[in-house]
Amino acid sequence: MSAEEKNLIEILEEGHTVDVVKYIDYVSAPQAGAIATFSGTTRDMFEAKTVLELRYEAYVPMATRCLSSICTTARSTWDIHKIAVAHRLGPVPVGETSVFIAVSSVHRADGLDACKFLIDELKASVPIWKKEVYTNGEIWKENSEFMEKRLELAEKRDSIVEKPVVEEHRRRGCCGSKVRVEEDEEHKDITGDNKSSS
Repeated sequence: MSAEEKNLIEILEEGHTVDVVKYIDYVSAPQAGAIATFSGTTRDMFEAKTVLELRYEAYVPMATRCLSSICTTARSTWDIHKIAVAHRLGPVPVGETSVFIAVSSVHRADGLDACKFLIDELKASVPIWKKEVYTNGEIWKENSEFMEKRLELAEKRDSIVEKPVVEEHRRRGCCGSKVRVEEDEEHKDITGDNKSSS
């Protein structure tokens, strides 16, 4: 059985609930000594506001590809047997499950670590968006994991990309943000002809 055949990834359309038993049954295997799970449910309060429901939207083809990639990374990092990931779309009332992850492994440590990795990466990088609906309004929410990953990637990018250092006398233009770097002492006028200093 290939690695992809050991993953069950489902983005559930509006009106479908998460069948926890189905996903636990899927990952169960005689060689697995542990099944680690995560169940994300809608809570009734957020920062002293009463929550009615969460509403989820997704770019399903990309979300499925991202989840498959995350499962591949988990498999290359931990010794795990099977993975099941399910996420609902549409409204999810208080107390109901919106996301469920199950991981089977020979030993509990691999399953628990992989399960935590999967939910953290799902929240940080999979194109699924959440709106919280309160008794007095609603708001689209960014996951803290998404913001942390964005900052982490920006820091990596900034440390990899060397930015040219431009001396003050070599800057041209009206704004500091528009910087022109000249590689030699010859300057071109607007027509593109070279002007040499004589």
